[in-house]
Amino acid sequence: MLSRNLATWGFLLLALMAALYANQAQHPVWKEQSYLYETFHTADGRLMYRYQGEVLPVDGLVAYQDSPLRQVNLDRLQEEPAVKRQWVEKQDGQIMLLQADFHYGIWSLLPAFVTIALCLICREPIVALLAGIVTGAFLIGQFDIVDKVLIPSLGTQSAAAILVLYLWLLGGLTGIWAKTGAAQAFAQTMTRHFVRGPRSAKLVTWLLGAMFFQGGTISTVLVGTTVRPIADKAGVSHEELSYVVDSTASPIAVVLAFNAWPAYVQAFIFVPGVAFLATEADRIAFFFDSIPFSFYAILAVLGTLLMSLNIFTFSGKRLRKAHERAAKTGQLDAPSARPMSSGELHKVQVPAHYQANMWEFLLPLLLLLGIAVGTFMWLGSPKVNWAFGTALVVASAIALCKGMSLENLLDGFGDGLKSVVVASVVLMLAITIGGISKQIGGGLYLIDLLGETIPFWALPVILQLITMVIAFSTGTSWGTYAIAFPLAMPLAWMITQDQQLANPELYMAICFATVLNGSVYGDQCSPISDSTILSSMTTGCDLMDHVKSQLFPAGLAASAAALLWTCATFFAL
Repeated sequence: MLSRNLATWGFLLLALMAALYANQAQHPVWKEQSYLYETFHTADGRLMYRYQGEVLPVDGLVAYQDSPLRQVNLDRLQEEPAVKRQWVEKQDGQIMLLQADFHYGIWSLLPAFVTIALCLICREPIVALLAGIVTGAFLIGQFDIVDKVLIPSLGTQSAAAILVLYLWLLGGLTGIWAKTGAAQAFAQTMTRHFVRGPRSAKLVTWLLGAMFFQGGTISTVLVGTTVRPIADKAGVSHEELSYVVDSTASPIAVVLAFNAWPAYVQAFIFVPGVAFLATEADRIAFFFDSIPFSFYAILAVLGTLLMSLNIFTFSGKRLRKAHERAAKTGQLDAPSARPMSSGELHKVQVPAHYQANMWEFLLPLLLLLGIAVGTFMWLGSPKVNWAFGTALVVASAIALCKGMSLENLLDGFGDGLKSVVVASVVLMLAITIGGISKQIGGGLYLIDLLGETIPFWALPVILQLITMVIAFSTGTSWGTYAIAFPLAMPLAWMITQDQQLANPELYMAICFATVLNGSVYGDQCSPISDSTILSSMTTGCDLMDHVKSQLFPAGLAASAAALLWTCATFFAL
């Protein structure tokens, strides 16, 4: 422990010194960036453009050849350009916005590198993300971390929306379900009526994983704690059970994305001048349009279903041997295993006089799904806040009408908030480091370095591999999104333009899906991921037995997904 602490502090000190050195020694490299927007003339002849749903005037239009923001002029600069944004008109009449952006060369990747490296050293995502933020701030010469970096980032509308949805609505709803025992009553009803042996126990676990489609810790805790007693009685090995719980957590949340994921991810995928990513509604719609390309998530969920049906063709020898051991000897763990005890984790504390009913869970859940899917069909964008808000109100009203005291209800709500506080801190830090990565030009540097050299068909797999490594190292998919999307999406868009792909939106959707799914794979397989640890803990499985046994089926799904993504890119030609 002492050596790890020394390594952490030593590395952090070196990182901060490197950031300060880069701030003094590396001058910004200014690059011409051109963005196309929808422009039009109003009735009175004014030239206007649309930006994130707003109509704004085009001011100061000049000829492109006269603009100081052309690359040939930026290359002569010895200091910061006097003008950083300017509307220009080319000789063919095309109107675009020129912008002078900058990067610090390879130093622009320093915050991401520090974040990943520190996670490998200290295995604490919060420490790693905070260190990446401080390093990025020092790199741009900003030393007032709280007032000038954290508060402006967390004070945005998108950050507030994520906090309200994830902390208050989602956390509060799961807390009330736990207090009333509604989720457990539903799970117990399912298991009592459908479990007849190991196969049906695993199948019920898979179905519950699909029903609790919020992903991550919430799904693993709810499913793992409710099915373990029944699965143990049915003779399901702990390796199999923990794999089903883990592999139907985040992967199912990608496929059934009527949850907090689209609202969070959309904040990182805005690319100026890309019409189909212009507004928040556009970006959320883009998320849902990309779901058919989430090949890893789809294959992981299907592969888990096959194993639940005792079809081990794609599951690997570790899971198959665990199944055979449990069937022949009744031993649910390997002889050398050191199972993680679930202890009092999320122990249900239903008031003594209160009788839980499965409909207290099922009715709010159906309303949640109905509102999310209905608004998606009729409005083009799922109103997730409406869905969770309605489910929370209905769950609370049912509990009060059945006789639960307001004090007990608020206790449950508070417990739900507590259960997602740490995850919320990770989200807020992830938002901040994503903004800093954009500001210091990490994505711009990659475009400058790789944009003209990477074949279009190779980028998806490269992004998949990068995000797999980041998420495996950091133990968080959501933190990986904040690091990877601001780098990946501009690079993907640049390749569509440079290599003149006929269907850029399709290509962007494929690249988006590789980042999304590569991050899920790395998070799912990482031994320091909270969902991995909780999957082992709630099912009573040895942590490393769980990690090793799921590497083969998850790796097989990731390999097949890589092949499918590569083939799919040719449809963008």
